[in-house]
Amino acid sequence: MLRLMLLRHAKSDWPDGIDDHDRPLAGRGRHASPLMTEYMAQEGLRPDLAIVSTARRTMETWKLVRPAFAREIDWREEARIYEAPARVIVDIVRSTEPAIRSLLIVGHNPGLHDVALQLIGNGKEADLARLRLKYPTAGLVVIDFKAKSWSDLAEKTGQLDRFVTPKMIAVI
Repeated sequence: MLRLMLLRHAKSDWPDGIDDHDRPLAGRGRHASPLMTEYMAQEGLRPDLAIVSTARRTMETWKLVRPAFAREIDWREEARIYEAPARVIVDIVRSTEPAIRSLLIVGHNPGLHDVALQLIGNGKEADLARLRLKYPTAGLVVIDFKAKSWSDLAEKTGQLDRFVTPKMIAVI
């Protein structure tokens, strides 16, 4: 089984005179990231590899997420994720090494939202309905595949394991 986790960056700020790529996290984003981190750690959602967009807000989100895991996680920056359409992100996922069984992508909308909707074939209807409606900042989508290799991923073959947002965790 392969597991793909899609983590949208946390809420970002919009300071004047700052290029979109260089936008930092807002206070709300700095609060939401640790919530998602604690949730991922408690639930055993530990990736073998994380691929992170080079945008400042995704790098800051990853910096806040990393410490929750018991041991260091291999990761790399990937410029192609920034402003990427779904097909580019799926190509990045499909090129992942076969030894990686659990992959985390830290990126942006609309790309991550489109990837999730493209790859998910089934799951809990309530989670699917919420995901179709909106993929908020710091939201986490976990998709499981029966495929043996990332290169074998096909549309609508994933099983939505869960769709979690910071607001959901804050009330748990």
